[in-house]
Amino acid sequence: MNYAGIKYCDIANGLGCRTVLFVSGCRNACKGCFQPQTWAFDYGDAFDEKIQQEILDSLKPVYVQGITLLGGDPFEEENQKALVPFMRKVKAQYPNKDVWAYTGYLYDTDLLEGGRKHTEYTDELLSMIDVLVDGPFIEEQKDITLKFKGSANQRVIDMNKTREEKQIKLLNL
Repeated sequence: MNYAGIKYCDIANGLGCRTVLFVSGCRNACKGCFQPQTWAFDYGDAFDEKIQQEILDSLKPVYVQGITLLGGDPFEEENQKALVPFMRKVKAQYPNKDVWAYTGYLYDTDLLEGGRKHTEYTDELLSMIDVLVDGPFIEEQKDITLKFKGSANQRVIDMNKTREEKQIKLLNL
């Protein structure tokens, strides 16, 4: 897997101060995407052990609330396979840090068993995510006043409550 970039101490892509990993590769190709260069799976640099350790080290300060996975799309099959072992390390080292993820796919139709993006890694990756922002960016529904999403169709899902209640529960923002 390649990554397109990393932002440290980011406050735009989830609650609190966060480390944000932008993975490369996305097949959605949403019209009006804010970073279409990340659609290419070979864009950016290799997601190697060195950069993984740098990200892990960035999560150490108490003021860093967690990590956010963006893209590209973390739920492309290739990215899931690379992210699961890394996220195991994140959760082992920082069990109290929260995890946000953004995807252009829909949780209930694309990511659950039988969905077009469900792989052998999907359930485990989803189990490590506290907040999932799902749905494609729709330029005609763009609204810069929305919290943590770009277009009105997207959902900010509280994954812990969703798992607990076995139905989609949106994060109370």
